Amino acid sequence: MHVKYLIIGAGPTGLGAANRLAELGENDFLVLERQPYVGGLAASFTDTAGFTWDVGGHVVFSHYQAFDRLLAELLGDEILRHQRESWIRAAGTFVPYPFQNNIRRLPPDLVWECVEGLLAAGREAATNVHPAPPAHFGEWIDRVFGPGIARLFMTPYNFKVWAHPAETMSHRWIGERVSVVDAARVIKNIIYAADDVAWGPNNTFSFPLSGGTGEIFRRLGARFADRVRLGEPARRIDAAGKTVLAGSGATINYDHLLATGPLDLLVAEQLADASPAMRQAAATLKHSGSHIHGLGFAGAPPDPRCWMYFPEADCPFYRVTNFHKYSPRNTPDPDGMTARSRALMTETSFSAYKPADPTTLTADTLAGLVATTLIAPEDLARHKATWEMRVEYAYPIPCLARDAALALLQPELERRGIQSRGRFGGWKYEVGNMDHSIMQGIEWAERVVLGRPETVYTL
Repeated sequence: MHVKYLIIGAGPTGLGAANRLAELGENDFLVLERQPYVGGLAASFTDTAGFTWDVGGHVVFSHYQAFDRLLAELLGDEILRHQRESWIRAAGTFVPYPFQNNIRRLPPDLVWECVEGLLAAGREAATNVHPAPPAHFGEWIDRVFGPGIARLFMTPYNFKVWAHPAETMSHRWIGERVSVVDAARVIKNIIYAADDVAWGPNNTFSFPLSGGTGEIFRRLGARFADRVRLGEPARRIDAAGKTVLAGSGATINYDHLLATGPLDLLVAEQLADASPAMRQAAATLKHSGSHIHGLGFAGAPPDPRCWMYFPEADCPFYRVTNFHKYSPRNTPDPDGMTARSRALMTETSFSAYKPADPTTLTADTLAGLVATTLIAPEDLARHKATWEMRVEYAYPIPCLARDAALALLQPELERRGIQSRGRFGGWKYEVGNMDHSIMQGIEWAERVVLGRPETVYTL
């Protein structure tokens, strides 16, 4: 079999690429997807009790008009708009996000610890105490936020979410991903008792009315379902011969190849002529996994919060989403626009640095919901559904070796006529949101068909 364009992976990047090819009149393409569903990390599932769950706490927001147009085409009016309300659980209370702008909510001695650290960090910056750039993410945290905010939130939370010590990570990925801090603004918020919650690109977000985030990609994939092979992994890539051996045993010849699966596995397991240097570089890439629990409860008491962060050790999870708030149709019994059931979705990271025991994790998660006051002890009797999913590749870690690895791997793949893009195909967390990922696929299609340069993912 021969196709002009072969795409490995039916996640946001692969489907975005396929859709743009079709829009450009290029219909000679094929998408291989190893899973029996489309959407990748943006898929959604409905459990036996009728709750719908995402693979993690996704929200839809955009930096790009092309993404906005596509979303409008796919969902029309079947979309809900939300104002973000997110919080951090720390020191026995909830603090509005971003933590560093709202420390006034903490007990007074902790407020002063944070302010004192901020002022010291400001003096150090003003006097150029540290002329060299930070050696790692941990050092960046200490320099920017001071020891108080670092101790109470930034250091423990980042370990819980990344499952890697901050000392093993670079700080160069930071942009709009982490709110830096303005000491004067923080102090003004304390004096005026003001919450400061508007920071960030997702302070307003959208969500599908039905079907979870995965509904976007089910509808997108349905446009060209005859050219998407589910349950069909790419086993071996012969770049010189421009062939891919599929899991079914079929050999597919191609002219252009887009790979959207994990870059380390592409090099280590799929690419036939990967050099020793490529394999060595790929082995330096780091990632974390995530164990997701969807927990359904009878009764949904009023709670305006969208999601919450948990830096402390009294619970295994780093984030909890009020998933019934995103859409009442995420529950089995919506009453108009109000859910009568509560859907709590938790995320717990894991890695070699931070193991998570799956045999006790459900019980530990329920205990953590009680410990953090998200549910009362008597709510355990109202627990009526549990959905679990273990995701081996959740976050591509911006580790200290990442940029050097990408600088070797991506040009080598280019020389072989392969582009590797997407959250894990490109391995750049800073352009790994849903909109970024779709745009990487769109721009790949425009590059190979129209010769346009890529702007979202750059080498």
